[in-house]
Amino acid sequence: MRRTFLAATLLALAAPLATSPAAADTAALAQVLAHDRRADDRARDEWRNPAETLAFFRVEPGMTVVDYMPADGWYSRVIIPYLGESGTYLGLNPDLHPRMTGYWDMYRNAATRIPDDARKWVGGEGARVLGANTDTVPSELEGTADRVLVFREMHNMRRSGWLHDSMLAFRKLLKADGMVGVVQHRARADAPAAETLGDKGYQREKDIIAIFDSYGFDLVEKSEINANPNDPADWEGGVWSLPPGMRGATTEAEKARRSAIGESDRMTLLFRKRA
Repeated sequence: MRRTFLAATLLALAAPLATSPAAADTAALAQVLAHDRRADDRARDEWRNPAETLAFFRVEPGMTVVDYMPADGWYSRVIIPYLGESGTYLGLNPDLHPRMTGYWDMYRNAATRIPDDARKWVGGEGARVLGANTDTVPSELEGTADRVLVFREMHNMRRSGWLHDSMLAFRKLLKADGMVGVVQHRARADAPAAETLGDKGYQREKDIIAIFDSYGFDLVEKSEINANPNDPADWEGGVWSLPPGMRGATTEAEKARRSAIGESDRMTLLFRKRA
């Protein structure tokens, strides 16, 4: 049975605060997750499992963490305050082709946009906040990142032509022993290429592992934290057919059926930069 966010939070808050650094970090993360600023975000905790996911990625206060394509800041509202005043948060966006406008405009001018957005997301609380696009990464940040986190963006990297430049930026930013945490919509292992090149959101786990291997990253560990075996992963409208998008669901009965399934099945992978 999936452990609910409420249960996880209560368990964390009940842990002794001074017994060990790990216990203190767990309590600090639970407090961040319970903050009022996350009132609208919390409905998705059941499927995104932020406490378990960040723990699996070994994210700790004081680290320098790169958040790839933070968009509307769902994870930013967790990571920035959790890293604390001694940490650094870098929101990293891809370099966009000029023809990509409208929705995609939120990813431009990250150096100014992301710090401005962060003030709206968390006020002045938590880590130092920086922003960059992959073509304008400041040289002083090279080799400083402990973690790069990629939440459900590998399909966009592949279908939009951002993969190569983004992967090189990850390597440039990470320390010698730095790691990349990936959460991605998961296709069936035997899914055909037509379903896995990006336009449906789903990716085969073995393909993601192979991509990271080809760019000099070794798989450290995988987890089923964000798995959903009820997702058949074969939707005509892609992952957006499930909550919260419900693409193509035209009746209340169909919406109810898909709501019962929940959000997409997701792989959770941790990689280490290889010398």
